[in-house]
Amino acid sequence: MNGGLLWLKAAVVGVLATAVPLLIFGCGKKPEDAKDSTWPDQPGPKVVVSFAPLYCFAANVAGDDAVVKNVMTSKGPHDFDPTEADVKLVTKADIFFVIGLGLDETKAVKMKNGSGNKNLKIVELAEMLDKKHLCEGKCNHAEKGADHKHDKDPHMWLSPDHAVMLVNFIRDELKAADPAHAEGYEKRAAAYVVKLKALKTYGMEKIKDKKDRRLVSFHDSLAYFEQAFELDVRGVLTKHPGQEPDAKEMAELIRLCTKKNAETRVIATEPQYSTSGSGDALRKELIAKGVADPVLLEFDPLETVKPEDLTLDWYEKKMRENLDALAKAMK
Repeated sequence: MNGGLLWLKAAVVGVLATAVPLLIFGCGKKPEDAKDSTWPDQPGPKVVVSFAPLYCFAANVAGDDAVVKNVMTSKGPHDFDPTEADVKLVTKADIFFVIGLGLDETKAVKMKNGSGNKNLKIVELAEMLDKKHLCEGKCNHAEKGADHKHDKDPHMWLSPDHAVMLVNFIRDELKAADPAHAEGYEKRAAAYVVKLKALKTYGMEKIKDKKDRRLVSFHDSLAYFEQAFELDVRGVLTKHPGQEPDAKEMAELIRLCTKKNAETRVIATEPQYSTSGSGDALRKELIAKGVADPVLLEFDPLETVKPEDLTLDWYEKKMRENLDALAKAMK
């Protein structure tokens, strides 16, 4: 009997010994035996970014003077939920760049709290923009009409003009964190800005002769792209990525797209939601309503990436693909 009790006591102690480090980690402290093998052993700021476009912006500025790590890959900021591995990534990071505006900052705070890294600086880049440079999203899901405006759109990376601003903010943060290499950050940022401006020129040239500049966005993400390339986003297909429109919302979209002197034939879809049938459903409805040649345009909002594809020029390549597809779809 006493032997059985001793065995049970030993088993309980063993379980608690295993569980306590996990509980501590969950409360925001790193386990004693956690090994940090995620960062190379080199001087300079350790920088984390929330998702792929910010990686390109930060890594092009950082060069060899700082190390940049990207968090989100197959799941973008709308769907991402940090794992233990993600939390471990920020345990020794110095700066965490996010967009903000409700897109990704709460996830960054969650990771910081879970890591126990009180010195991690979370930089919300949108907060650094002059308010005049923030765009409001367009939502046709309101009760009283299609031109309803709502919160500020966070998808500013889809504008090369705004990308330049974000790059310059990142440059300034890295210079402040690592003044010994300020000149390098300055030079690399300037060189990358030249490429971003060339991207804007490329897009404007591709669509300069297009008269048909109206389109429907898959989700409410194209306000900055619309502004940068002088387009007219008439409506939004889904309230949230992956959420199909209901009958009332589809009827409103059809009304918008068939409005006299404002017929809209270009409908954006997203590769991240290739199983969605709402774009094709709208296209068929527009055909039935007499709109000439409705077409689906695959537009990548650059919110996800395969890790093996994330190179320094990934942003430029993906944006050019979007612009090429747009030019092909428009008349």
